Amino acid sequence: MAITDYVPNIDEIIEKWNKQPMLRPRIAKVTVNISVGAATERLGKAIKVLEEITGQKPVPRRARRTIKDFGIRKGENIAAVVTLRKDKAIEFLKKAFEAVNYTLKASSFDEFGNVSFGIREHITIPGVKYDPEIGLFGMDVAITFERPGFRVLRRRRCRKKHIPRRHRVTREEAMVYLHKVFGVEIK
Repeated sequence: MAITDYVPNIDEIIEKWNKQPMLRPRIAKVTVNISVGAATERLGKAIKVLEEITGQKPVPRRARRTIKDFGIRKGENIAAVVTLRKDKAIEFLKKAFEAVNYTLKASSFDEFGNVSFGIREHITIPGVKYDPEIGLFGMDVAITFERPGFRVLRRRRCRKKHIPRRHRVTREEAMVYLHKVFGVEIK
């Protein structure tokens, strides 16, 4: 299936962006997550891998609750997360899309245009070599889209509590953006 099966009016969307630049979506952030499930030496290796791939220092994440079946205790570090913005996010996405062969599932997009996908093994990312001491790690990549002016929701002074739905990025617009900018195909 092609992108035109999911978004029949691609030309109208691009024309609307050209007429009104404040409606053109942009990538707000890219979040990369590796979860190992326990605070072992494997978590340290996952942090090392994330730092090597993204060029930023990862932050460990704690478990919210105890799950005895998996041997996880509340408050224990079980994952590592990196948030990338602006140019670093774009550079990482180019590598990440190459690792998934520039294809994404339509079900990966939510109603506000955000998209998440997984990379099975970190060595599929270009420029990363296999190290037997570290092993293999899979990771989750989440892309958050927003339009200019969305900052009114987060700013300190004169904050707004609600952004109208017409100013949020739609699922179709996110598909068109990724197709146009990165050449991603939607399955």
